[in-house]
Amino acid sequence: MLSSSLMLRRFCCLCTAASSSSSPAPASSRTLPSTKKRLVFLGSPQVSAFVLDSLFNASSAPDSLFEIAAIVTQPPSGRDRGRKLMPSPVAQHAVERGFPSELIFTPAKAGEESFLSSFKVLEPELCITAAYGNILPTKFLKLPSMGTVNIHPSLLPLYRGAAPVQRALQDGVRETGVSLAYTVRQLDAGPVIACEKVEIDDYIKATELLELLFARGSQLLIRELPSIFDGSAKAKAVAQDESKATLAPKITPEESWLSFDQDARILHNKVRAFAGWPGTRAKVSVLDPKSGQHNIIELKIITTRVYGNNEIRSGQMDDIFFAKGSLIVPCGGGTALEVLEVQLPGKKVVNATAFWNGLRGQKLRKL
Repeated sequence: MLSSSLMLRRFCCLCTAASSSSSPAPASSRTLPSTKKRLVFLGSPQVSAFVLDSLFNASSAPDSLFEIAAIVTQPPSGRDRGRKLMPSPVAQHAVERGFPSELIFTPAKAGEESFLSSFKVLEPELCITAAYGNILPTKFLKLPSMGTVNIHPSLLPLYRGAAPVQRALQDGVRETGVSLAYTVRQLDAGPVIACEKVEIDDYIKATELLELLFARGSQLLIRELPSIFDGSAKAKAVAQDESKATLAPKITPEESWLSFDQDARILHNKVRAFAGWPGTRAKVSVLDPKSGQHNIIELKIITTRVYGNNEIRSGQMDDIFFAKGSLIVPCGGGTALEVLEVQLPGKKVVNATAFWNGLRGQKLRKL
């Protein structure tokens, strides 16, 4: 991606070249200035690319009220095993859709002076954010004349912060949703323009729920854009009730470990919540009954459910056994967790049956 200063020089050169033309075009062939609102999109991961795609489609409609003037996303980062520097999914999608690369900004921080100078030249009227992953300082928020609107995957003021979907699933909620809110300096605390509730079951994972909520959020945004552009959205936006606010702090890799001393439902919710990244892990002991030797292995727990039969066989509270295609792990409070899919380090995800057969008669025990 081009640096902000280089993009600014290109933009200014184009403007200078256009204004210094010695022989202006005939009036009949001149292009009239666009009356469409200048919208800037900020987002980074794949779920943000879904939102951007909706905006691209809406902006290309004959009666569209806006054009996408620029895109702001996280800088290229090392992904996959090779750790090769790759542009964000949003940047990749924008280029694939034919969006000019010189209008894709990738500042390390949104408060960089070189970036803000380039951004100001664009004269943005409205900014839309969706999982951008960068704090927007006050000097940025002052630039778009119509403000900045965020798609947030929770029912604000619940679950403000970096991991709203993950923390909601970890808490075992049965209802969540997506909110469209104005961005203010305080984290996710701006007035709410609109929201949509979503009922969820006990099995949906964070990766699936994120896609669902941002898809709903895209529809909500397209529906509300006319009111945002004509100013009526600000009049109807509702201030959040601070007394009901809850936080959804960023997840750390250290949280990924499972403790089988906890209730099985707590563990199941954690597996769903941490799916994708950082995942959930557990250490178990593999015992060879013939030699008496045992090894400790690390398992990534991919898919689970709460075991319906609460009667764990006597004397096997530390033993992990196999039943009807699942590994049954005794947990705290007399509960048990069914593990349906696992992954060994450096290996592919396999179902519990394949993993159990691979043990070749060896036994599993909790640590």
